[in-house]
Amino acid sequence: MRHGDKVKKLGRTAQHRRALMRNLVTALFEHERIKTTLAKAKESRRLADRMIALALKNTVAARREVGRFVSNKTVLKKLFDVIGPRFAGRPGGFTRVLRLGPRDGDGAEMALLELVIREERHHEKKAREAAAKQKGGKKVKPDRKAGDKEKARDDSEK
Repeated sequence: MRHGDKVKKLGRTAQHRRALMRNLVTALFEHERIKTTLAKAKESRRLADRMIALALKNTVAARREVGRFVSNKTVLKKLFDVIGPRFAGRPGGFTRVLRLGPRDGDGAEMALLELVIREERHHEKKAREAAAKQKGGKKVKPDRKAGDKEKARDDSEK
């Protein structure tokens, strides 16, 4: 039976694992994209999504709870003032994990962990909305994602 197997141990003690997760999540909020192993990315994604959900509440209690996990005050401020409001209308799924393939040397599966709405994409969307508002309220179609273009290309080739 697999009772109590919710947490991936990652071959570390509890204290080491907690410190690793704190550092990975803090780095994710600071840089908005990090490269790490697939197992670490999947585990830190759970915690990062929880921290963003708390940032959406934007209460003193939520700030204190996140502050116990993210000890860097500038990153904590960025999380509540910049990242939290960016995900205001989103019910969940704030991060994504993209597989990058095996690492040279030991062959560990690497992954890119990033926020779904990163800063540059957020500014582009705001600029499009502002331009649409100036034109008279017409909605501007959002750009297709790169994956959709590739899919459309594959479909046309068939």
